[in-house]
Amino acid sequence: MDIAERINRLRKLMQDMQIDYYYITTSDYHNSEYVDEYFKEREYLSGFTGSNGNLLIGRESAGLWTDGRYFIQAQRELEGSGITLFRMGEEGVPTVEAYLDEHLKEGQTLAFDGRCISIEMGEKLEKLMEKKEGKICYELDLPNGIWKERPGRKAEKIFLLPEKICGLSFEEKLMLVRNALTDQNCSNLVLSKLDDIMWLFNVRGGDIECNPVALSYSIITPDECLLFLQEKALTEEVINYLEKKSVTLKDYDSFEKVLKRISWQGKVLLDKTNSNYTIHKLLENRVEVIFHTNPTEKLKAGKNEVEREQMRQVYLKDSLVVCRFMRWLKENVGKIPMTELSAGAYMDNLRRQTEGFLDLSFPTICAYKENAAMMHYQASEENHKEITAEGMLLIDSGGQYLGGTTDVTRTYCLGEVTGEMKDHYTAVVMGMLRLLNAKFLYGCTGRNLDILARGSLWEMGIDYKCGTGHGIGYMLNVHEGPQNIRWRFAEGSAEAVLEEGMVLSDEPGVYKGGSHGIRIENIMVVKKAEKNEDGQFMEFEGLTWAPIDLELINKEMMEKKDIDNLNRYHRLVYEKLSPLMEEEEKKWLEQVTRQI
Repeated sequence: MDIAERINRLRKLMQDMQIDYYYITTSDYHNSEYVDEYFKEREYLSGFTGSNGNLLIGRESAGLWTDGRYFIQAQRELEGSGITLFRMGEEGVPTVEAYLDEHLKEGQTLAFDGRCISIEMGEKLEKLMEKKEGKICYELDLPNGIWKERPGRKAEKIFLLPEKICGLSFEEKLMLVRNALTDQNCSNLVLSKLDDIMWLFNVRGGDIECNPVALSYSIITPDECLLFLQEKALTEEVINYLEKKSVTLKDYDSFEKVLKRISWQGKVLLDKTNSNYTIHKLLENRVEVIFHTNPTEKLKAGKNEVEREQMRQVYLKDSLVVCRFMRWLKENVGKIPMTELSAGAYMDNLRRQTEGFLDLSFPTICAYKENAAMMHYQASEENHKEITAEGMLLIDSGGQYLGGTTDVTRTYCLGEVTGEMKDHYTAVVMGMLRLLNAKFLYGCTGRNLDILARGSLWEMGIDYKCGTGHGIGYMLNVHEGPQNIRWRFAEGSAEAVLEEGMVLSDEPGVYKGGSHGIRIENIMVVKKAEKNEDGQFMEFEGLTWAPIDLELINKEMMEKKDIDNLNRYHRLVYEKLSPLMEEEEKKWLEQVTRQI
């Protein structure tokens, strides 16, 4: 059954139920960025495989909204589907709400699965439908009625983390959460964000590819802590652990029933961005709800010293993997058969052989030549390029280890390249290192620092259509909030002050459609610098120690400070990695980190 037939069948259901528009997000019931196969309804109905995109199907029209990372990919994947691509953030492109405002007629009906819509989005749609005197149906999972071969819901075994690598026990974390609730004049918290729940209970799962999380909910009251997990995911060790911690264990599928039955004492805190609309509708007339960011979000973001030291060690091992890949690539390209798939697999296998490796932190992006212009390109058996000794290769990869989550991107010269490519590459390197070496006053957010990474590109009249940096989890999601680095924020989204212990990526890039893509990504942690009469200064400590490809550097366009930044970085790469290498590898590393 092709995409057009799937949409036609959905429209038949819509007609039978008198629904005019049906809205499908990328999300699962927990607003996860990446989701398991069971929840990929948007992909099933559109053919678009990116990690961000929302689909709106009307009786006679269909549109997909996605961000700048996926414009090129979405255009290709939607071809022939009859679905219109709406490039989010571009001038003149309406949001989903604006589109509905223009096209919905009075009295019409909008439907969606409220478990897959955030409260924030649900409220926007509520206001719109009130204005249109229309109706919302939020309890309908229409795609389930046509998706006959839908995969089952995953329930991988949950495992405990050793307390010695967490830095804080569950009891200590719970106390911090309850103290934060008191500060918000709240007594209760309903948690549905998976990485927050994993962090709080010091457990991990495997229900989403590359994200060590278990499908779960938690309810925290003044005198009880409830945890909802799938029975199939439980082990005797986990059950005994939770019992010893006085955690009340409940079945995952009983969550909504329990939510309806609880006799609440005091206010309930809900995170509008990270809690689903159905939860809100089940609570809104029964208890006073306070909307605020989950306290777990900020607590989780500031890595304690135990976590930071674990990550330092993990990033040394992971940077060694990237070095070995670079050496293999440079020595073998043009001499042995090589494709995007085989090169990506080589990187993955290097990680799998590394002590403490658990999983990849996301599917490796290995993109050659013009494919690298698609920020989140994925090579496949049906669609991949052969790699030869010319042009550039971009590889974005990472791992989940016992002790940390990694993410690193490098772009390599494989042979003849243009002067423009070298100039673009040099500007990206300059921006990455300027941000890495930043010193700033406490109170700054990522908006204040973004220009350091973009400045050299903006001077060339070039931009990249995404943020510069995202938060990184600790044996958790490779993308984590609330910290980030970007110059533009969506309306209503909060900016986070950069606090000590927050881990962020630093990844400027150039993406020239049909030609080339460049990204250099290092990971860094916020730390305190000096404090004086002007205030508390902050800086970044680097975690990534992988060489920059000097074959692509145009030294003539660099200022002295940029040359110094690059030389200092490469000195540190050699100092940190050479003790872990055999003599032959050391000689290679000395050459690729030479001073310019």
